[in-house]
Formats: sequence, structure tokens, C-alpha cells
Amino acid sequence: MNKLLLIFLTVATVGALRAELVKDIEYGQAAGVSLRLDASVPSGKGPFPAVILVHGGGWTNGDKDGGPKKGYMAPLHEPLSAAGFAWFSINYRLAPKFNHPAQVEDVETAIRWVKAHAAEYHVDPKRIALSGESAGGHLVALAAVRADASTRLAAIVPFYGVFDFAAEAKRRAGVTPSFNKLFGRETQDDTMVKLMYDASPMNFVKRGLPPFLLVHGTADQSVAYQQSVDMLSRLRAAGVPAELLTIKDGPHGMLPWPPLAPDFKDKVVTWLQKTMRP
Repeated sequence: MNKLLLIFLTVATVGALRAELVKDIEYGQAAGVSLRLDASVPSGKGPFPAVILVHGGGWTNGDKDGGPKKGYMAPLHEPLSAAGFAWFSINYRLAPKFNHPAQVEDVETAIRWVKAHAAEYHVDPKRIALSGESAGGHLVALAAVRADASTRLAAIVPFYGVFDFAAEAKRRAGVTPSFNKLFGRETQDDTMVKLMYDASPMNFVKRGLPPFLLVHGTADQSVAYQQSVDMLSRLRAAGVPAELLTIKDGPHGMLPWPPLAPDFKDKVVTWLQKTMRP
């Protein structure tokens, strides 16, 4: 680890609880790109439960720190730290320069890195969850259904993700620019149809997956709320423990949610605590 790349900040203090943020750690390299994450770890010996956070941005934008408005997954940073979780917020290769499956492969690389460095960061390797929003919601669900022993985790929390590309393309009356960029295709030809099928987590749900908490707003105009409803049904049909946290009138993105559902962050953290008991 290059010490010159580390920036140490105190990011949370709740009573005696303190968390230290370490920014821009390289967790891997792919196609000449240095893949980076930020790590927040509570003080103490642990071992702590942990969550790997995957930002959204239509697979083409977004950043691990939440950007200027502290959106994407940033609203969960403080609640997780306050509850004694370690968290790792990752960047990954973006489309259109890098097409699917580069993004999910980077998520898988990050999972393996966190597992390999669990002792260094006082993390319990058996209590690591994966959570993402929008494009990140899709990626965490896809990583879950693709997982092998090296990438299997204890819990999955996708926020308003695309789980069935064909259904979402039909709703939007055609393939959207973000889909085109992700898959590197301009038209919905046979190749595009196959790519969308293979990238749709709903098509690969099976028994034995870790528990899922799906989170989605009913007023989402970017990704249909029905995506999470259908994913919930598919998970439960396969015998996978799954719940859906519905944000009534919630649009796409977490930033407008607090007036609509003031306790949604607490509910997510409580579910993680319950699901990943020591």
C-alpha cells in the first residue's frame, strides 16, 4: 500500500465510537486502470461486520465518495459507522470505455480484496455484505448470482436496481442510451438481447443465495419499482430469504427520501445487524 496515497480522516464520533477513513486504496488493476476504494473502520479490535458499497450513475458516471451532493451511497456512510460497521466504498471501470462485464468483474475483485485484507481492517470475513444503488444495485445483485466461494457474501442490499434488462427495455419502449453504452451496442439485435439476458440477475436466481433486502421507491421514473417486486418474487420462489423495503412516493435516488421515510437508513442498518449476527 502506497502511504503517500492515504488520507486519514476522522469521519464519525458517536460516544466512544470513532471510525477512521482511509481514501484511495488500490484494490486491483484492470486494463491499465488502478481500481480504488475508500475504507472506514471503527476503532477497536473488532472483528466488525462490513459492507462493500457500489455507487450508481448509469454505469457511466458516479464516484465512491458520493460526489458534490454526497449522493449515490454516501447517505449510508454515517449510519453504518455509527452502528459499528466497517465499510468499503469502491470505484469501478465505467462505460462506454469499458463494457459489461468489466463493472461486475471489478466488484468481484473488490470482494476478494476485502476478504483477503479482513484481518488488517479488523473485519469479520463471515459478516461482509454488499450494497449498491441504481447501476450499483444491478451490479451487487449480479455479483451475488455469479458468486463462487471467493466472492460469496453474507447479505445483499440493492437499491432500485435493474434486475431484468428485457423488461426494463420494454417499459421504456426500447434500449436506452445507458444500456447502449453498458453493452457497447447501438441496436437491440440478437447480440444485444443475449447480452441483456446474461446481465440480468433475475435470470440466474437460485437456491442458496444470501439474504436480500431490496429497497425501492414507488415513484421511481428511472427504474421501475416493479423490478424490485418481481425480483422479490423470484428470490422467494427459489427459497432465498428476501424482503422489500418500499419507500412510498420515493423517486430515484436516496437524497429526497428522508422527508418521505425518515427511518429508511435505520431500517437498512437494523436489517444488516439482524442478518449478520455474530
